[in-house]
Amino acid sequence: MTTHHRRTVLRGAAVAGALTLALAACSSGSDDASGGSTGTTAAEGGTITVWAWEPTLTQVAKDFEAANPGVTVDLVNAGTGNDQYTALQNAIAAGSGVPDVAQVEYYAVPQFAIGDSLADLTDFGAADLDGTFTPGPWASVKQGDGIYGLPMDSGPMALFYNTTVFEKYGVKVPTTWDEYLQAARALHAADPNVYIANDTGDAGFTTSMIWQAGGKPYAVDGTDVTIDFTDAGSTKFADLWQQLIDEHLLAPTSSWSDEWYTGLGNGTIATLTIGAWMPANLESGVAAAAGQWRVAQMPQWSAGETATSENGGSSLTIPAASKNQELAYKFIEYADAGPGVQTRIDGGAFPATTAELNSDAFLNKEFDYFGGQKVNEVLAQSAADVVDGWQYLPFQVYANSIFNDTVGQAYVSGTTLTDGLKAWQDASVTYGNDQGFTVDK
Repeated sequence: MTTHHRRTVLRGAAVAGALTLALAACSSGSDDASGGSTGTTAAEGGTITVWAWEPTLTQVAKDFEAANPGVTVDLVNAGTGNDQYTALQNAIAAGSGVPDVAQVEYYAVPQFAIGDSLADLTDFGAADLDGTFTPGPWASVKQGDGIYGLPMDSGPMALFYNTTVFEKYGVKVPTTWDEYLQAARALHAADPNVYIANDTGDAGFTTSMIWQAGGKPYAVDGTDVTIDFTDAGSTKFADLWQQLIDEHLLAPTSSWSDEWYTGLGNGTIATLTIGAWMPANLESGVAAAAGQWRVAQMPQWSAGETATSENGGSSLTIPAASKNQELAYKFIEYADAGPGVQTRIDGGAFPATTAELNSDAFLNKEFDYFGGQKVNEVLAQSAADVVDGWQYLPFQVYANSIFNDTVGQAYVSGTTLTDGLKAWQDASVTYGNDQGFTVDK
């Protein structure tokens, strides 16, 4: 029987502190990080503990149990994002309480994989799934020759916009970032309470924008790392976004706050450039604006281009310390590449699987909230247009945690984004070297 509950998590040890332990494990030469057997199979029954915050997994877990009599899935919400990562690192360091499956966002996979904290799924047949997932998510779960998770969803970026606002003020929906700047000026001039977007500084958004611009500030080869936020893509983003900040064209509203939902509902925040997982959030959180929102391709840096990037998305991983790895793999394959995929789509998730993204049923679905638009056509095309070659740091969790103290200062002080990116780079370089990486800039 599935159990789904929130567990109080330990906060005594930071994720950063566990990275040194992870690097030591990485250099130890151990071939078996789990220290135990791979455990039972689904046919033998048994219990697995799954740490995840994604709500659609509740039904997936129930269906998996029904398809595998004798199996129990203990579904635990141990916190979202960093809260869970801290709890997971604490459990790994303590050598007890480690789950059999853990949801890990793509940006955080390298930090766990490099220290052998996650099981390499190659031995379970994960390599046979090559081609099952879109390139961005699939690349995100691979480190060197290993596969350290199965993609659960994806977040190709698109422009969500309130068509009523643009029509009211006679402003064209932008297709390039130059047009976006002009639209921001026009909307705010027409009504000082209206902003084209909100932004108070967000690491994931910033790196996604740099990614789409062709930037590759992170280069990782094992423990050799380069960080360079002076590349062309980073500069494109910083130059454009600085104008929006300087001209006060961005609403000083934090995403996911009550004020943010209000702004999206009353038209004072006119667009969101965000991942493909957003429709369900608008439907549930901004019901008052039903019928007003539409989706378009992400604005381009040059007219006629089709480049996009990913924003968000998670994998299901198997911690190396799990004693039930075979059953755990059976579950994550069911959830991410089997019947669970459609269950999650029905619950509002955006898939990472090419079959679903290319299916007529998926592409032709009309969304009442979006005025009958076939939203998935836009989002699936974005998934196909993600720029390849992006890498995250093997200590991205830590790097993101210091974003507000570096780049984020450009939103609240006289610091520029360029200066903030340099401060972020320098602090990340120092941290990486202190943790035993070889980091250049």
